[in-house]
Amino acid sequence: MSSAIEAAPTAAIQPPTPTPTPGSAPARTVMPVLIGISLCHMLNDMMQVLLPAIYPLLKGGFHLNFAQIGLITLVYQVTGSLLQPMIGLYTDAKPVPFSLPVGMTITMTGIISLALATSYPELLLGAGLLGIGSAIFHPESSRIARAAAGTRFGFAQSIFQVGGNFGQSLGPLLAAFFILPRGRESMAWFAIAALIGISILSALSVWSRRHGRAKPRARAATGTSLSPAAVRLTIGLLITLMISKFVYLASFNSYYTFYLIHRFHVSIKTAQIDLFIFLGAAAVGTLIGGPIGDRIGRRAVIRASILGVLPFTLALPYVGLTTTILLSVLIGLILSSAFSAIVVYATELMPGRIGAVSGLFFGLAFGIAGVGAAGLGVMADWSGISSVYQLCAFLPLLGFAALFLPDLRRKIS
Repeated sequence: MSSAIEAAPTAAIQPPTPTPTPGSAPARTVMPVLIGISLCHMLNDMMQVLLPAIYPLLKGGFHLNFAQIGLITLVYQVTGSLLQPMIGLYTDAKPVPFSLPVGMTITMTGIISLALATSYPELLLGAGLLGIGSAIFHPESSRIARAAAGTRFGFAQSIFQVGGNFGQSLGPLLAAFFILPRGRESMAWFAIAALIGISILSALSVWSRRHGRAKPRARAATGTSLSPAAVRLTIGLLITLMISKFVYLASFNSYYTFYLIHRFHVSIKTAQIDLFIFLGAAAVGTLIGGPIGDRIGRRAVIRASILGVLPFTLALPYVGLTTTILLSVLIGLILSSAFSAIVVYATELMPGRIGAVSGLFFGLAFGIAGVGAAGLGVMADWSGISSVYQLCAFLPLLGFAALFLPDLRRKIS
């Protein structure tokens, strides 16, 4: 892997393109690097999503209620949410590519802690370690993906993110076919996946230090003719869209299996497979969202994604099992196409702040999902699991905020 990665920049910058100096990005897309960082994103998020995937085991084994399940999610998500922007800000000024294997090591520690936990506080500790590992991983890995993008930023962001989405989709399958038959302690075997990730990330860190090192960010660069107030307003609109997207996704990631079991009386294994179908559709949506944004613009993708799921979310709580699965596929496919476009749109809005933007938006994704999961868990305890999807059906209405996003293709100077 290391030799392939180190050879990739040479193949990507043949004459007459000048050899890049440290701090410059390759002129062409460096696919071995993108594939490597996407693979690591898959391993990272596969281990991260094992936590919600085993919630049915934890609920029965530790006699937890939905509010306690939501608190586990809150600890995991908010830990990542608070740390990611700070890490991103720091690495904008001083990139630390070798932090990536360190982050994966912390994730491995969290997985082992969850596997061997004997009490609820130990579950919270394991969840917190997973959040810390993810917080370290995302800002610097996003920087590597952008450094290897050439000029295809949406495509690179999609390749990077689809690895994470695919890893998330594997979690329910691994829980259904590996962890459930063997018990929670079998999660410790996934330390092997972490060791593979550490090895690949060490090689990618060498490439990043030699070829993908970012320049220190400009103090006030925006890259557009928008005023600072307009930039802040636009960031606020993007955050509103993130709330709509990630609270709704939290209802699926944390409670979809419980909903299917409660409403349609399916087995835990069947519910996990149905969750995998939803997450697989989300991975496909992530993959297509970036390249489409490269062609027609990020704003158009964001608008179509958030608002486009509204008819399907409104119908979901009132249909049968087969239609529920079909609607979940459409929702995952459409809704997940937005995130690549949102991240690239934000980096175009604030170029030179790749780590801060990536940390902010990945951190927001964690924090919003965590707070949303905790709140939805309380709601499920009070009024039933079905009420979660009846309320969340209206979240895509926040997508009307996308109508006010400026067209950066006209604004960029």
